[in-house]
Amino acid sequence: MGGEPRAVVARLRRPGWRDPRLVVGVLLIAAAVAGVALTLREADRTAPVYTARAVLVPGTVLEESHVTVAHVRVGEGYLAAPDAEPWGLVVARTVAEGELIPASALVERDAFDGRPVAVTATMPVAETVVPGAVVDVWVTDAGAGSRRVGASLVVSAVDREDGAFGTGGETVYVVVAAAEVGALLESLATGDEVAVVGIG
Repeated sequence: MGGEPRAVVARLRRPGWRDPRLVVGVLLIAAAVAGVALTLREADRTAPVYTARAVLVPGTVLEESHVTVAHVRVGEGYLAAPDAEPWGLVVARTVAEGELIPASALVERDAFDGRPVAVTATMPVAETVVPGAVVDVWVTDAGAGSRRVGASLVVSAVDREDGAFGTGGETVYVVVAAAEVGALLESLATGDEVAVVGIG
C-alpha cells in the first residue's frame, strides 16, 4: 500500500527533455510542418508570362503597351516575362483579351501574309462585329443574286463614324491573304450591295 502513491506520482510527473517519447513527438511535428511547407511550395510554382492587355488581331506589331504580366502555372510555348522580348514581331492569329500569348502566335514581319482590306457595307453591320471577330463578306449583283466573296475573315478594325449602328455605311477592315486581295477588291467594286456577316 505504501508504494502505490509513489507510483501514481511517478506517472503524473511531467516528462523531461530527455524523455524519448517527447523527442519523438517533437520530431514528428517538425516533419509534418516541413512536409506541408514543401507541398505548398511545390503547388505554388508559377512563372511570369505575357498576356494580351486587349484583343490582338492579325497584323498587329507587338509592343510593350499591348501586354501585361501574369503569374501562372503553364508549360512551355508561352512568352516568358521578362526574358522574352518579342517587340516588333507580328501577331499572326487573334489573341483574346487576357489570353496567354503563345510564341507560335507571332511571326517575323516578312513572314506575315495578311493585308487589311477596307469593306464598306451597304447593309447594317451587327454590333457583335468588332476587332477579332470572324466574318463573311457577301456582295449582291443586280440580276445575279448574292455570292460570298470572302470567307472566315478576321476583323482588324471597325469604323462606324460614317454610319450609326444598324443603318449601313460602316467600314469593316478585314485581314485577307495577299494573293486574295485583288479578287476581293474586284468583287467589291462590281457589287451593288455589300454585307459583312458575323460568324458565330
